[in-house]
Amino acid sequence: MCLFFLHVYREFVMSIRLLKLAFLVIVGWGISLLPVPHGVDPKGWALFSIFVPTILGLVLKPLPMGPVALLGMSAATLTNTLDIGKEALNGFSSPVIWLIVFVFFIARGFIKTGLGNRIAYLFVRMLGRRTLGLGYGMILTELVIAPVIPSNAARAGGVMFPILKSIAESMGSSPETGTERKMGSYLTQVCFHGNLVTSAMFLTAMAANPMAQALAAKQGVSITWANWALAAVVPGLISIILIPLVLYFIYPPEMKELPHAVEMARGKLKAMGPMARSEWTMLGVFGIMLFLWVFGDNWCISACTTALLGLCLLFVMDVLDWKDVLAEHEAWHTLVWMAILVMMSAYLEKFGLIDWFSQIIGAAVSGWHWLYAFLTLSLVYFYSHYFFASNTAHVSSMYAAFLVVAIGAGTPPLLAALVLGFFSSLFSSMTHYGTSAAAVLYGTGYVSIGAWWGVGFVISIVNLIIWLGTGGIWWKVLGIW
Repeated sequence: MCLFFLHVYREFVMSIRLLKLAFLVIVGWGISLLPVPHGVDPKGWALFSIFVPTILGLVLKPLPMGPVALLGMSAATLTNTLDIGKEALNGFSSPVIWLIVFVFFIARGFIKTGLGNRIAYLFVRMLGRRTLGLGYGMILTELVIAPVIPSNAARAGGVMFPILKSIAESMGSSPETGTERKMGSYLTQVCFHGNLVTSAMFLTAMAANPMAQALAAKQGVSITWANWALAAVVPGLISIILIPLVLYFIYPPEMKELPHAVEMARGKLKAMGPMARSEWTMLGVFGIMLFLWVFGDNWCISACTTALLGLCLLFVMDVLDWKDVLAEHEAWHTLVWMAILVMMSAYLEKFGLIDWFSQIIGAAVSGWHWLYAFLTLSLVYFYSHYFFASNTAHVSSMYAAFLVVAIGAGTPPLLAALVLGFFSSLFSSMTHYGTSAAAVLYGTGYVSIGAWWGVGFVISIVNLIIWLGTGGIWWKVLGIW
């Protein structure tokens, strides 16, 4: 009887899976039948008809994300939209993707040596009476390191992720045991959204920010480190204060009070004794990586190269072995789906779809009062990030076009350049693929895809209210508009 019901259940699951896949095929087929917009390469429209079902597939989950992304890539190659050798596999050569993978491996070193647990217990000892306090501890750590680490993925994966995971596991919260909602899910969300806010606050906190600065300069708008930080400080600090609280109410941890956590942390630290050689080695390698993430650009050493060097040093110093790397299943899983989405996003821009979209928006706001036009442009720029798997790709393809349209509509140039620059970080809140930091933290398994999208959309609204509301008042005080 049990075998019969098991068979029925499996057939039911298979039927649901096939229905979902059929729906995705119908959506893609329907888009492909629409007329190709003027100025868009037919391949771009064909890729768009594949990209949309792929994104829907990540949400509906007829299969895990890796197979869904592979189905999308196979559809692009079977329809001759992309060449398998020259185009479809390009995403796997992206340094951003490999940076994400490398920091997954490096985080294993923090856990294996026990250094992550030691850091976690130090956090708990200082701020561990309430989970909310731990959340503020995480976001304040982000605020301190953001100006000097110009990679949000490096901060999320190399610094915050090991601390987050160690704190959560030390408190008995782990996706492997089904206890992720105890506190790990909440801390993951705080770390992620805090990462985006601090990335928006400093010119040097995210790789795409200097790109926006350079694109603005071509339109005669001068953005400096100081005027960027000054304009962002008030809305940024308000976001830092409010976001942990908002998350605490809309996505609360099951463990709110930690009455014995401080004493427990003291006892654990005492039991651990002095730092072992492996911990000192891990700390030393991390210090080297931190130094190079801050100053490496002066010697043409990228964030990805720094992470690779750190990983190799951990191998040489016998902190990690190859089995540790092979056991990091989420890293390899992330490599597959993230590389494919980044590749698709890049070719949508190359085939002219993004330019066409920008022109449509520009024509739509022609003749409007500059304030209404700019608000509309900002919102479209913000929420169009659903179509991107990279901040840099979004900025490189749409920032200049939207800035030109905004200035042409009468928007004060510095206001337009700064707001679009701030949004170039904040718009990543909605999806688990919108920025490399999202891929790192989503890959921990603490937050489901539905919760990630739902909470992310709410936080996007909160950030828009803060940055356009209180930010607008602050920018008026500064004389930016």
